[in-house]
Amino acid sequence: MDILVTVALAVLLVGLFLLALASSSNSRREQLRTANRLTAIEHKLDSIIAHHGITVREREFPDVVRLVQEDKRIEAIRVFRTETGSSLLEAKNAVDAIAARYGR
Repeated sequence: MDILVTVALAVLLVGLFLLALASSSNSRREQLRTANRLTAIEHKLDSIIAHHGITVREREFPDVVRLVQEDKRIEAIRVFRTETGSSLLEAKNAVDAIAARYGR
């Protein structure tokens, strides 16, 4: 009886592991698909904006600007990432652009 219970538990654990693995690969695939669709939509929107000559104001980040002016770039990058959810590289590039805009 003990061997039967042990085998049943082992099969259950393997099944749960395989289920979790399949679920994570589906979500990754879905994330990639969503990211690709979002990129295509952004490209189309940029084309429409350019075609109609519309000027879109950049989003302002007063806390980031203040930190840049205080020469606290690392903190500015942290705040930018928190506010936007961007990657470290995107945040660094954005903070560098803000610093250049304000002559820092």
